[in-house]
Amino acid sequence: MDLGLDGNSALVTASSSGLGRASAKALAAEGADVALCARGEEKLEDAKEEIDAAGDGDVVAVPTDITDPDEIEALVDATVSEFGGLDHVVTSAGGPPSGPFLDTTERDWYEAYDLLVMSAVWLTKAAHPHLAESDAGTVVNVTSTSVREAIDGLVLSNAVRRGVIGLMKTQAREFAPEIRVNAVLPGAHETPRIEELVEAAVERGEYDTYDEGLAAWADDIPLDRVGQPRELGDAVAFLSSERASFVNGVAMPVDGGRLRS
Repeated sequence: MDLGLDGNSALVTASSSGLGRASAKALAAEGADVALCARGEEKLEDAKEEIDAAGDGDVVAVPTDITDPDEIEALVDATVSEFGGLDHVVTSAGGPPSGPFLDTTERDWYEAYDLLVMSAVWLTKAAHPHLAESDAGTVVNVTSTSVREAIDGLVLSNAVRRGVIGLMKTQAREFAPEIRVNAVLPGAHETPRIEELVEAAVERGEYDTYDEGLAAWADDIPLDRVGQPRELGDAVAFLSSERASFVNGVAMPVDGGRLRS
């Protein structure tokens, strides 16, 4: 299926690894020019090389701390300068620390809010004028199934990510009809984030081995496996495309059927 993204320009945050990287790669594979960002320059350059090889479009990498609004403004400016405009934004962010509520500090909460919510606020505000000028403007927020059903040991994600869904629902109405705004709710995918969470659970004594912990993530998934990052990336590319032109304000799970709600 041709998604009609050839020649479009996209900006994907937290795209040096995990689901942000998979989203950027999927957009590049459809012919889009893609701007990547992350804090770690080495991983960012590695991602640029892989994503550049995925399609015929141009790829740029801009080191950025998405918890700094000035750096986000500079990221948008650099993207528009490089590509001559901006058609698609994908907001992604690394997950906040895992652990139970009583182990979190006040600073943990403020940092999680900046990372997950304010990064999306700052980015969509800076990008809005450019998206509004596009004939294909879209925003896709990469969140988590934790916005629907709380996940044990992830209190920061459970509580804070829900703000992104409220933001998405509001923007989907305020930005329409020029810009469509949607979200994807990833379940368990085989990313470095899952590796981190499983390893933390092993350290807490919840599992004896990494393999046991990873298998546990698939226990309640009807498809009996965790997802591959490219499967989430394909969903992001679809929502960004003209094939999804009547899809707006949707929070779409990509979780193998785990959610019951």
